[in-house]
Amino acid sequence: MVSSETETPQHELQSATKASWLAYPFNVWNQIILKIAGRTGGAKAKEVERFLKFATVGIIGAIIDFGVLNLLQATVLSPTDPHGWAKVALATSAAFVAAVASNFIWNRYWTYPDSRSRPIQQQLAQFFLVSLSGWTFRLLWVSTLYGPLGNFGADALQTLGLTDGLDATATKKLGTNFAQFFAVWIVMVWNFFVNRYWTYNDVE
Repeated sequence: MVSSETETPQHELQSATKASWLAYPFNVWNQIILKIAGRTGGAKAKEVERFLKFATVGIIGAIIDFGVLNLLQATVLSPTDPHGWAKVALATSAAFVAAVASNFIWNRYWTYPDSRSRPIQQQLAQFFLVSLSGWTFRLLWVSTLYGPLGNFGADALQTLGLTDGLDATATKKLGTNFAQFFAVWIVMVWNFFVNRYWTYNDVE
């Protein structure tokens, strides 16, 4: 019988190997960011690094954002009349909250690990306020444009022969995704600069 004393180191070694394997893609991407920032940033290499990390976090947030949005629209918040506008607003708001939570954690511990002069509660409040202003813009943008963009997208798909036509629900879902796609990128740039010079202005 093998004693627990010999089993424990083996278990720890397996855990460490697994953790290393899971962290490998992250470490590789981190090194790529550092190389790009070093070659293109010059004296501002650190800012380029932070922007690339912020953008990476934004992409992760966008995946969560679109995932939650489409999950909700496919289940409990299908954008059908009546109350189509309200369901779109609720779905995009829930997606926003999920993405903000992810973005704050990643930015706090990866993009700005050197920002520690403020309590986490204060930074979370500042980050949330910046995100809330972006959400307000996004909500107005998506709620206003999901209909026209859905019609445009459905017509474009039909013209290209990719579909025989979409029903009203599918058209609205398509329009919501189009509108949200553009809004995510606009808001990401806004969030980076405001957070950099307000939420995380204690870093050099």
